[in-house]
Amino acid sequence: MNRRREFLTLLGGAAASGLLSLGAHAQQTPRKRRLGILMPFPAADAEARARIAAFREALAAAGWSEDRNLQIEYRWAPQEDEKLVESSARELVELRPEVILTSGNSTTTLLGKLTKTIPIVFGSASVVTETGLIDNMAHPGGNVTGFTQLESSIAGKYLDLLREVQPQLSRVLIVQGRSTLRRSPAVRTILAIAMRLGVDASVAPPDDPTQLENSFAEFAANEGAKGLVALSSPINIARRQQIIALALKHRLPAIYPYRIFAVDGGLMSYGPDLIDQFRKAASYVDRILRGEKPGDLPVQAPTKFELIVNLNTAKAIGLAIPESFLLRADEVIE
Repeated sequence: MNRRREFLTLLGGAAASGLLSLGAHAQQTPRKRRLGILMPFPAADAEARARIAAFREALAAAGWSEDRNLQIEYRWAPQEDEKLVESSARELVELRPEVILTSGNSTTTLLGKLTKTIPIVFGSASVVTETGLIDNMAHPGGNVTGFTQLESSIAGKYLDLLREVQPQLSRVLIVQGRSTLRRSPAVRTILAIAMRLGVDASVAPPDDPTQLENSFAEFAANEGAKGLVALSSPINIARRQQIIALALKHRLPAIYPYRIFAVDGGLMSYGPDLIDQFRKAASYVDRILRGEKPGDLPVQAPTKFELIVNLNTAKAIGLAIPESFLLRADEVIE
């Protein structure tokens, strides 16, 4: 009897030990949550990579890492390749991730049409209310939320800054992609302000490189003090090297929406810090993975804007930037 009791005790202890071991193993290897990322840029684009790096860093600080509890499905699809963007979006939706992170109006709109159930967080978009995806910024209500740019609200600022460095400004060329152009309140705002100021404004889509070159040449051939405004869109970012080179070639004072343009040789940039916005987007992904609904998370406007001036470019086009202007800049590249 005593031996039987000892045997049962040993058997129970072994089972308990096995259960504890299994439990410990389960604790060590938690289920990986699935996140999809769709970026409308080439995989090698430095700006897009910087945004994702900031996002992942913030996500790691919140407790999510790919080597422990997170699986990330990446899709890189340049905005101008519409078929690749659409197929990449469909692939991600079919994988049924728990959240999708994206960027840009067109990509966000496309994903919003493909799924009404998977939460979508955009790190950057400018006209989310105009697309019909979101009716109320404070209470989105559906499966889409994120961080907007308020570009239409600061569009007039672009002309103001251009006129400070080119006081006799009489002609302005607006560069914006065709897909964004159709519903761009920023373009409408600039056209209205330009008309009020007596500044002749025209638009040049960058979708076709040859056509863009011709548009710049035709614009530069006209009389008057000229300037360039390149607005926010994935295709402008993807084609930024050509846009910057054409502005330099035709000696056009130009303003761009993000710091990366000034770093790459553009005269100046003014706009939100998108690296910061993608860092904040990680907090929304974290909250959704922990059970919150995207419809309860308000669409947030940028809180940090920066003015960057590239003095090397100013010298190259023979433009003297007023000292008072440089003192207001957040960064001066020399």
